[in-house]
Amino acid sequence: MYRAAVQRVLLVANPAASGFTGALHRNVTKVLSDRFLVDAVWPTSPAENTRMCADAAKDGFYAVIAMGGDGVVHHAANGVANTATALGIIPAGTTNVVARIYGMPRKAVACAEALTTGRLATAPLAHIATSSGTGARSTHAVFAAGIGYDADMVALADQRPTSKYYFGAVHYARSAANALLTEYRNRPANLSVTCDGERLDAVAVLVQVHDPFTYFGRLPLRLTNKNVLGLSVLVIESLALARSIPILLRSTAGRGLDKVKGVHLLQDPTKIVVEADPPSRYQADGELLGSTDWIEITPEPHGLLTLVPS
Repeated sequence: MYRAAVQRVLLVANPAASGFTGALHRNVTKVLSDRFLVDAVWPTSPAENTRMCADAAKDGFYAVIAMGGDGVVHHAANGVANTATALGIIPAGTTNVVARIYGMPRKAVACAEALTTGRLATAPLAHIATSSGTGARSTHAVFAAGIGYDADMVALADQRPTSKYYFGAVHYARSAANALLTEYRNRPANLSVTCDGERLDAVAVLVQVHDPFTYFGRLPLRLTNKNVLGLSVLVIESLALARSIPILLRSTAGRGLDKVKGVHLLQDPTKIVVEADPPSRYQADGELLGSTDWIEITPEPHGLLTLVPS
């Protein structure tokens, strides 16, 4: 009798993730092995993670499964973007934003079981290109990217990794408040934003790939209360307290930011270009990527093949 070949998957694990244990990894591997031929690897750096996943895609692996938090997912996704190899997720991190977006079970073993009977689906990405004095870079964002305020918030959160590990959403919220109160209350606009012919000045640009998403646990962040097609781009002229409070309240209440003064919401753009003087930090999926004086962000509506629960 003919028997179909067993599909190969690469299980990429981050043992530093807050919810990771050796026993959990063994249980996940056992469940996945009932359906797939599993190669388990432990990258020692983000670059090695991306390289291993890219090599798996070149070798025809059915899927790369990222076990950890949003960092390991971000780097794995960059390895398999625009290939025929799917990205699966086993949540074991602090916030697990992408796992929530894709509707993955919260428990790692239950998630592994769901992937063994899962289906393939395409998901959007945002492509990020930079060119500055520190060199050119090309990468992808799975759920969000930003330059200015939110990247500085990520930088503050990363300064205290222990708090990030143990307190998760609370630590991100505190970092967001600290960045607002100490650096952005009176900061003049240093970002020049061009989007489909429209030019704006800003202190912060946030690009949302999925609606909604959030760093803050189950509290959603919505830029608009309308149906979203493509990317949503939030351009903020300043972050004085009188403007910051309505932004926070409306975005978490799902009311949208369309009518907040000094806030511009751009829907489904073909390209966003931001010039920064002086250079500003930028981030993708909560990963601080450096500083730049020029960045271009474009949508890739079907850039990622995903393995999700049926």
